[in-house]
Amino acid sequence: MTQAPTALEKTADIYDEHESDIQVCEPLFRDYGGHARFSGEIVTIKCFEDNSLVRELLGKPGHGRVLVVDAGGSLRCAMLGDILAQKGVDNGWAGVLMYGCIRDAKEISSMPLGVKALATIPKKSVKKGVGEADIPVTFAQVTFRPGDWLYADEDGVVVLPMDE
Repeated sequence: MTQAPTALEKTADIYDEHESDIQVCEPLFRDYGGHARFSGEIVTIKCFEDNSLVRELLGKPGHGRVLVVDAGGSLRCAMLGDILAQKGVDNGWAGVLMYGCIRDAKEISSMPLGVKALATIPKKSVKKGVGEADIPVTFAQVTFRPGDWLYADEDGVVVLPMDE
């Protein structure tokens, strides 16, 4: 990859330009955030029904990055709500890709943050501090590596490797 696409480019155009390098997520995700189009460097978390690390990372400076959360595809509890989403906004995160559920969808839809998730559910997660950060995670037929770039819009989610 020679030059990173801009945040305003469509995923379809990015795909066409980088077809040999790009990974494309299966169409599993719905848009919940106030920004349907977002992009940034990937930061990863792997956690199952425990959003402690989500809270921790969204509480740190995001610098325009995207938090990719492998929540195991669980549909049993929400891993992100309006309070944590607001932390993400306040700390400069571009977006969250949640392989799991969120809650407070109406409030999150008015925030200047990209949020894609599988579904919504009102039940909150446990908080035991269990999970891993900054590791490759795989779901939706894509391996997300810290430092790679994620681009999301109304058409879906694509991932490009970082410059080599």
